[in-house]
Formats: sequence, C-alpha cells, structure tokens
Amino acid sequence: MFLLVLAPALFVVIWSTGWIVAKYAAPFADPLTFLAIRFALAAAVIALLAWATGAPWPPDRRTRIHAAISGVLLHAIYLGGVWWAISQGLPAGVSALIAAVQPLLTAALARTMGEKLLPINLAGIVIGFAGVLGVIAPKLGGVSVAGLSGLGLAVAINIGSMVAVTAGTYYQKHFVASGDLRTTTVLQYIGACLAILPFAILLEPMRFEMRLETWAAMAWSVIVLSIGAIGLMLLMIRRGAVSRVAALIYLIPPTAALQAYAMFGEMLTPMQGVFMAVAAFGVFLATRR
Repeated sequence: MFLLVLAPALFVVIWSTGWIVAKYAAPFADPLTFLAIRFALAAAVIALLAWATGAPWPPDRRTRIHAAISGVLLHAIYLGGVWWAISQGLPAGVSALIAAVQPLLTAALARTMGEKLLPINLAGIVIGFAGVLGVIAPKLGGVSVAGLSGLGLAVAINIGSMVAVTAGTYYQKHFVASGDLRTTTVLQYIGACLAILPFAILLEPMRFEMRLETWAAMAWSVIVLSIGAIGLMLLMIRRGAVSRVAALIYLIPPTAALQAYAMFGEMLTPMQGVFMAVAAFGVFLATRR
C-alpha cells in the first residue's frame, strides 16, 4: 500500500530521466540498436530475478502472447518511434508536445473501455495539457514550420508512437490484468526486442561504442527505467484507471525540463515554472477519484 502511494511521484521522476538518457546516449549509439540491447538486457535481468524468487510463469500460450503484444506496443513502438524521431532531428520539445496529447486520447477512449470520468477529471486533463504547452513553448520558439516540413516522417512516427502507448496501456489493462508482474515483464521485453531488432538491422549501422558513457546510459536505462519505472507503471495500471495513469504524462516534460536545466544548462524561465504548477494542478484534478 505504501508503494502505491509513492508510485505516481516515483514514476514521474524516474520516467522523465528517459529524455535525458536519450540525449546523453545519442552521440555514442544508434537509437534502435541501443533500445534492442536495452530490452534484451532487461529481459535477462528480470528473468534471473523471477527464477531466483520462484515467480510463476503464465500457464497458457494465449496469456504469453498477450504479454508479448503489450510489450511491442508499450516499449518497441513507443520508445523506438520517439528515439528514432529525435535522432532524425525532431526537436525534443515537439516530441514532448506530441506525447502530451496521450492523456487527451486516453480520456476520449475511457468511456468506451468502461471507465467513468467526472467533469473535474476532464477539466484536469485539459488544464494539464495547457500547462505542458506553456512549459515547452519557449523550446518551440526557434522551430519554424518550414524546418519541420522536411521532418514529416519523423512527426508521423512520433504520433504513431503516442497512439501505440495509448493502445498499449488499455491492452495491458484488459488482456494482461493478472499474473505475476515479474514474468509478464520478461515476456514484454522479449516481444519488444524481437520487434525492434529487425528495424535496427535494416535502418542502422548498429553503432554502439564501447565506452563508459554508453554503458552508464545503458545501466540506467535497464535498471532504473526498464525495471523500476515500467514496474511502477504496470503496477498502477493494474491497480487503477488507465486514464489517471496517463494523466501523469503531463508531469514528465516539466520534470525533464528541470533535469535538463540542472544537467545541461538548458533555458528555464520563471514563466515556465508557473506553467509547471499549472500542469501539476491539472494532474491533481485529473487523478481525483
């Protein structure tokens, strides 16, 4: 119960570091190659943990397939699309704005999936989106429409990634709602690795420099992001409404902006701080029961 109380805050802080890791690792490894290795290592580490703790595996083939499909949606398509689009020159601010549309899409689908959203929840989702837009607007100031016109494929891929993670959260909620999270997560990462590896082979020279920076980024990605953050997300999806979990996405771009300010000296204005508070207030309203 105590972990469930802390899970939202921990998830936001940990998951927001993904933007920092993507920027940190970009000079040393191709994005899809990096993710393929990350998924394989995460599957191996969690499999060892599951074996050591005697975690039960899904008893039937259908459940195992559902777990693998959810991994393809939540990890391979979502992360692969976002990392590849940024590597092609899509500004991180634009990518964050596209990702911030996810809670709006999730809210639109909530009623069809049997979730009940109060007017105050819907208002919180809209307010949260406005807050995120205010936080990243200064980062979009130097981005012209002409500059984005040549990045149409990257924008489309990023939008597809956002749709995939939305579908993945609902798929996880309705088809992988039971079973041990340890073994389920292993199957998810196996599915994600098998899905993204062919694209890494076809689209990239599979560059992965053997240096401290690369392995530091990989260690953080596997242990903290792929195991810690994803475990928290799956726990929250299993115990709560998907739309409330999705609303936490609004807090990730502001948190990542704070981290980028601290680590890379990126611009952060007082007005952006105000909009961070607006986004937080929106999340508070969107997640009220």
